[in-house]
Amino acid sequence: MREILERTALPPRPPPRVDTTELPFVTHDTPSGPLHLRQQRLAASHRMGRASLLPARDASSELLALLALDPALASCDPSRALYLDTETTGLAGGAGTVAFLVGLAYWDGVSATDAAPGNRGLMVEQILVRRLGEEAPMLEHVAARIRDASMLVSYNGKSFDLPLIRTRFVMARVAAPVEPPHFDLLHVARRLHRARLRSRRTRQETMATCKLTTIERLILGFERHDDVPSADVSAHYLHFLRTGETKALLGVVEHNAWDVIAMAALVGLYGEPLDRTTLEPMEIAAAARTLKRAGAFEEASSAADLAVSRAAGGDLEEPLRARAEIAKARGDRARALADYTHLAKSMDDPRVRLELAKLYEHFVKDVPRAFELAMAGTSEDHEAHAKRLGRLSRKLKRL
Repeated sequence: MREILERTALPPRPPPRVDTTELPFVTHDTPSGPLHLRQQRLAASHRMGRASLLPARDASSELLALLALDPALASCDPSRALYLDTETTGLAGGAGTVAFLVGLAYWDGVSATDAAPGNRGLMVEQILVRRLGEEAPMLEHVAARIRDASMLVSYNGKSFDLPLIRTRFVMARVAAPVEPPHFDLLHVARRLHRARLRSRRTRQETMATCKLTTIERLILGFERHDDVPSADVSAHYLHFLRTGETKALLGVVEHNAWDVIAMAALVGLYGEPLDRTTLEPMEIAAAARTLKRAGAFEEASSAADLAVSRAAGGDLEEPLRARAEIAKARGDRARALADYTHLAKSMDDPRVRLELAKLYEHFVKDVPRAFELAMAGTSEDHEAHAKRLGRLSRKLKRL
């Protein structure tokens, strides 16, 4: 017992020595403790694969709001957006998960508090928590940036990054800022790129669908080399805490920087006028459907026409289907009938037959043709299909 007590009475071992020369951070003394900050300014002409960063500064907030299905974004200024991404000690969230590295990006020279307005490029900031318990300076810096932003931009930040940051504000007793509207790129990426991702993935890649690295590769044409997988990030940081080996963190730092830069490139892509976009026809068609969901029927119709014109001579299925759906929603049943008829000639789809049966019954008033289409099979359940056939049979008898 004496030996045990003597061992526990020994002072704790000091933390491992950290070789600061290998980490790309500058330490700033603050009243709350040391702030380890890395800053790099990227020219507006900087490219992420095929995409330039500059369009993000001049993106259409109205278009971003429609694609995000969030009207609050329409009044935001994309040139004052704050891009945010965190690297954490775990992916489960909760009070025990710490954001040890926070990546931020904003347009330098256009913020509300900048004394010298003008475009000087995209400023990328990264804040490292070198030791657990030193979060306060990082959180205060993040809070100041959020207060100065007109909108937040993240990738899955609504579900993960922002809830985690809010928890850390509470745990560290740091005053949380009022958050501006939040543009989560993940939701837009899922809406626009689902068809392309589905056509190129295998069953083994299903879980990786719509990861930011996947969108970078397929949509932006950017391939990361020597990247640290997201699942290994926390292990690298824990190794750094145990050993003080800075090389374990270098890959994580670059991974985080790529994340926030890719977000800016995607905002530029999504906020660009559709007639100048580099999106494929099926993605423009998906954008048209999203605009319809947002209630912007004129914009949706124009986008669908653009998708059909760009797909001429290629795969017209998705563009034509989207244009037909939008025409039907607008009450342009003649346009819907023409597009669904075109689809029916090139494919055997019970959903198309159902739409045509409805149009022939209620718009064209051609009951025999509607009955013929319904008899060929529709996408309705058995009860609804039987009800439709019964109604059409009664109409035929009256005729």
